[in-house]
Amino acid sequence: MGELFGTDGIRGKVNVYPIVPELVLQLGKAIAAMFDTSDARKSGILIGKDTRQSGAMLEKALTSGLVSAGMNVFHLGLIPTPAVAHLTRSMKATMGIMLTASHNPFHDNGIKMFDGLGFKLSDRIESKIERLLLDKTSKDSHVQVDHLGKAQSVEDSSRLYIDYVKNTIDNQNLNGLKIVLDCANGASYLVGNSIFSELGVEVVETAVDPDGLNINNNCGALYPETLSGLVQQHGADVGIAFDGDADRVVFCDAEGKVLDGDRILAMCALDYERRGYLSKNTLVVTVLSNLGLHEAMKSNNIRVVTTAVGDRYIVQKMRSAGYNLGGEKSGHIIFMNHSTTGDGIIGALQVLKIMKETGQPLSELSECMHEYPHRMVSINVRKKRPLGELVRLSEATSECKAELGDHGRVLIRYSGTEKKIRLLIESQEEKQVQKWIDTLVTLIRQEIGT
Repeated sequence: MGELFGTDGIRGKVNVYPIVPELVLQLGKAIAAMFDTSDARKSGILIGKDTRQSGAMLEKALTSGLVSAGMNVFHLGLIPTPAVAHLTRSMKATMGIMLTASHNPFHDNGIKMFDGLGFKLSDRIESKIERLLLDKTSKDSHVQVDHLGKAQSVEDSSRLYIDYVKNTIDNQNLNGLKIVLDCANGASYLVGNSIFSELGVEVVETAVDPDGLNINNNCGALYPETLSGLVQQHGADVGIAFDGDADRVVFCDAEGKVLDGDRILAMCALDYERRGYLSKNTLVVTVLSNLGLHEAMKSNNIRVVTTAVGDRYIVQKMRSAGYNLGGEKSGHIIFMNHSTTGDGIIGALQVLKIMKETGQPLSELSECMHEYPHRMVSINVRKKRPLGELVRLSEATSECKAELGDHGRVLIRYSGTEKKIRLLIESQEEKQVQKWIDTLVTLIRQEIGT
């Protein structure tokens, strides 16, 4: 990670550096300088955004920077992040950019970038763009007026994505299924209902009235308890909740039980394995995935490969080794046969397809793994000091690892997008989980907490 780029692009509070229009304009110029060929300028940059009030401000600043440096710009409008990735590839654009802070509240925003193949930019390319931006190489460079780029809207962007996503399950008729769909007042609110209802699903919508300020506000993937109540109230078969940019998804079954990404990954891996679709018989997950998922895969002779936290690292491993299924506990699920990044809508369709074909409710399908008791907490910190410098925390962590042994684990890491530290404790014994959460949280707050 550099000075500006985190694990998922650039992100922060709006109108606080670096999410200020002045820097975003210069970022546009730096991107244009990075891709300074006539073909790249002509193919242009696609820009999508979620429903945050600040999106229009950043979109205009970014567009100004790009166009002033001779780059064509194509506006996709309000659209999910995975739609930007898909359309970048299908339209043969030079790059795709999504203005979003994902699951964060409205006062944050960010910039996610995709290469011409629809994959998140590599660390190497991000570093080059950051260097061009910070050393002001492109700050005062301008093109002659007759070489300015053009900006235009892609009027049918939503329809292109809707049709593509439906085709990932061969437009299968899902008639007979009833869902509650929580769009988090975010980027999926325009396309979500269309996709599911056109496939025959009965849809009860919630959180589809964005006002620029209510994205992720007590709704969406971070608040599944709301979804749970609505599923039971409406007698639905399943609840589906996206985050603000719809690159992740969380489910709950007909009884209202919330299911995270691990159970969905287990279901999909077993389904792929049964049908002979699971490339190299391997599932890719991060270090945060529950030990119960590993046990379930082992018992079904499915290999599990582990990466660092972040869907970009999962995708990198999948690409380099030729795997086609991976994801995170948080709900980023990557079906590489269909998408180059996490896509909550594609994940939801895959689950509904399994339910339709097997005739089993989600509650039965999700029993394919036993989940170890666990807790994960996020703690605000003053500064991201190297963990090795935190002597008392390091000593306690070693004691925790020794006590848990092979039947549990502790993971401590800094967030790549926020000024927070994340702590995960997992054990076969619930009492051990609570004991060590209390102990380690106390020490973190004493040593580096705000």
